[in-house]
Amino acid sequence: GPGSGAMGTALDIKIKRANKVYLCGEVLSGVVVITSKDAVQHQGVSLTMEGSVNLQLSAKSVGVFEAFYNSVKPIQVINSTIDMVKPGKLPSGKTEIPFEFPLHMKGNKVLYETYHGVFVNIQYTLRCDMRRSLLAKDLTKTCEFIVHSPPQKGKLMPSPVDFTITPETLQNVKERASLPKFLIKGHLNSTNCIITQPLTGELVVENAEAAVKSIELQLVRVETCGCAEGYARDATEIQNIQIADGDVCRSLSIPIYMVFPRLFTCPTLETTNFKVEFEVNIVVLLHDDHLITENFPLKLCRV
Repeated sequence: GPGSGAMGTALDIKIKRANKVYLCGEVLSGVVVITSKDAVQHQGVSLTMEGSVNLQLSAKSVGVFEAFYNSVKPIQVINSTIDMVKPGKLPSGKTEIPFEFPLHMKGNKVLYETYHGVFVNIQYTLRCDMRRSLLAKDLTKTCEFIVHSPPQKGKLMPSPVDFTITPETLQNVKERASLPKFLIKGHLNSTNCIITQPLTGELVVENAEAAVKSIELQLVRVETCGCAEGYARDATEIQNIQIADGDVCRSLSIPIYMVFPRLFTCPTLETTNFKVEFEVNIVVLLHDDHLITENFPLKLCRV
């Protein structure tokens, strides 16, 4: 009867590349698999490639900028559809339809790298649609693929940073008087970071009157959404890694080592409507719950 086979029909998209990572100009290939108990009448099968930047505002920004409501519409990066099968009938069992979809940009548009943030989200999907007659429900299946931005041209210059942290160097003046004396030294090997390589360096507690409880590296994303009326800038933690636990030996070199997590980081990105930037905090917790934080902006890139 009408609609028969709708329940027994399934769509699936299989992308050839196991890691699903593609660069602009490459061809995305794979197969659409249609499985059905009975033969299926349909009005055509199509495949759509979509990429968009979704901007969202934190609660604190929304009240401030009414104008933002209109400016944070999703930014379409890519949107194209190919017809795979003309309307007709598919046999029962399993049908595999191969596809090749070039990942091309129109004009001088840029394919931003895939990035899953809090207020900025950049995502690419393939969607397969099987249209059906009025009585049977249309079928649809979506899968995400990942875009990496092209490697940066030219050589990346490392930018080592030496740091010394004492009560005097802290920004928060009110705290200073009550802080026990301490001297922490160290360096980051580079704040210009290759995203596929760890952030490295070392830290030494030269002396500290109070016992040290813990030392942590905190990776922070700073997401900015903007329009003519102003900018909303929000910093949120991506990950926290403890590099020392308890009252560390004085004058002992403690390695700084942090891997940038996939998808939650991307090369530093600055466009007219939004920015994605990264920072690392070195956080030292002393025994009376004194918190000492030193902040380092990072520049991430892909080589």
